[in-house]
Amino acid sequence: MKNNNTIIQFSGAFLMAWMLLGVTNAQAQQGRSIPDKVHHAEPLYNDLVRDLGARKGEKEFNVGADIKKMSKADEYGYLAEYEFAPIDRLGLEVETDFAYTKSKMTNVSSGNKLERLRLSSQYSFYVSKPQATTLAVGYTQIFNFVDGGTAFNPFFVAAKSWYNNWHTLIYTGPEIAYHYKSHTTEMNWQINTSLHYTLPQTDHFIGLEINQEIASGSFETTLRPQVKLGLNDKLAIGMAVGFPIGGKESAISSFFRLIYQL
Repeated sequence: MKNNNTIIQFSGAFLMAWMLLGVTNAQAQQGRSIPDKVHHAEPLYNDLVRDLGARKGEKEFNVGADIKKMSKADEYGYLAEYEFAPIDRLGLEVETDFAYTKSKMTNVSSGNKLERLRLSSQYSFYVSKPQATTLAVGYTQIFNFVDGGTAFNPFFVAAKSWYNNWHTLIYTGPEIAYHYKSHTTEMNWQINTSLHYTLPQTDHFIGLEINQEIASGSFETTLRPQVKLGLNDKLAIGMAVGFPIGGKESAISSFFRLIYQL
């Protein structure tokens, strides 16, 4: 049983190492001229590992908060992210997710816990300025401390800018979760799409993010209208409101993100 856990953790680490090694070898063959990069508006809730077409040396720190008011409890989720580009077009990220539950029931206590650790990589393998298009692949290893398990999440990203100010993006891939205690595996499929409009000559945008998940025969969708304000060259804030439709979830949520370019 312990061997099964070791094999699963090793396989995830191997996949990430394999991607990094392949990308590093490919990058080593390129010159050090600054590569092309297309500006794409990045969704606030399901954000990317790093800007598409990332350039070596880029770094960013994020903090976020997700607030959900329900009948039996109020849930507050917090995240902290550090992302950077060690080489051109490759982004790496470390994210920690915390949760605080404020119970509204007399016989249930409130709780505060570290939920997950996420280690991610993302490589932009196609960047075209004439077509204003970027394609990328990535991988996230998720360690779940609450349920006791790990998850493997390879993903694909396609983004295109239209007439400079309109931006579309799709992020999709499976998430395969393994539970240590029950020794069971389950898979869901994520399909996240977004449409944004950036205000000319600014870093501000308004848009809509659609987060969809297919799991256990059910299809859940959350619409997240959102706005981002660029306060200066390094600092931006964003807010999204989540409206669940077509699923078991019914509570409206709010999400806030603070973005700081290092």
